[in-house]
Amino acid sequence: MLLPAAGIAGRAWAAEPIPLGAQLYTVRRQAEQDLPHVLEQIAHIGYTEVETYGGLYTNSANALRHMIEGAGLKAPSAHFGYDEFDSRFNYAEELGVGWMVCSAIAPSLWNSPEGFATAAKQFNAWGQRAKDMGMRFAFHNHDYEFRPQANGRTGYDILVDQTDPHLVFFEIDCYWAAQGGLDPIALMRGTGHRLKMLHLKDRLPGFPPSFAMNADSAHFTEVGHGTLDWKGILAEAQTLSVEHYFVEQDQATIPPMESLRRSYDYLRKIT
Repeated sequence: MLLPAAGIAGRAWAAEPIPLGAQLYTVRRQAEQDLPHVLEQIAHIGYTEVETYGGLYTNSANALRHMIEGAGLKAPSAHFGYDEFDSRFNYAEELGVGWMVCSAIAPSLWNSPEGFATAAKQFNAWGQRAKDMGMRFAFHNHDYEFRPQANGRTGYDILVDQTDPHLVFFEIDCYWAAQGGLDPIALMRGTGHRLKMLHLKDRLPGFPPSFAMNADSAHFTEVGHGTLDWKGILAEAQTLSVEHYFVEQDQATIPPMESLRRSYDYLRKIT
């Protein structure tokens, strides 16, 4: 079960600056037109890592890996859709990622405890297969997981409780946790050391929470320009030994590359 929120004190940074990565979905239109140039721009901002997404997999894994490494970047993690996941293990291995991340479960499973239990069983199987191939498996949340399902438990609780802690890990999206009505720090604490990665994006003030991924849930802004407690989030992440931090913005009101730059600049000020 998730733990209650509590205050965070102290520095938000470790002795060495945290590695900052960019989820390439943020710049998807540009990336699918001229990926080498986009990667060069991301590296120039100062990011050292990227996380890939489905729209890039029209490239062969070897070609995608070559473009990323050619820009001086690393790709420790790749997102794959629930319905395609079974077919992507060899691609992920060839791409050289350490993490295979399920970006969302099938919508047909969102609205019942049984649906989340089905996803949990599948996650255990994928976690074992990833481990057997020298990788690890993680799940990335949105807001639908935080809808109460039964006895006050949420879909996220079911995923945590019914998956093997040695095989299934989590990538918390701080925006979507807040959009689902949770304190991201409380969610991080409740997930504990199974939390291995974070998505960093901020949320505008004045909007109600939701449990649906639709236009009414889209209140994105650059990190440090919204309502989330980034010093507290990063301090908790350090306590939990989070491995990777990816800036992402699903939609931006400014050019997406400038959005990535603004988030990076803010994060480097506090890390």
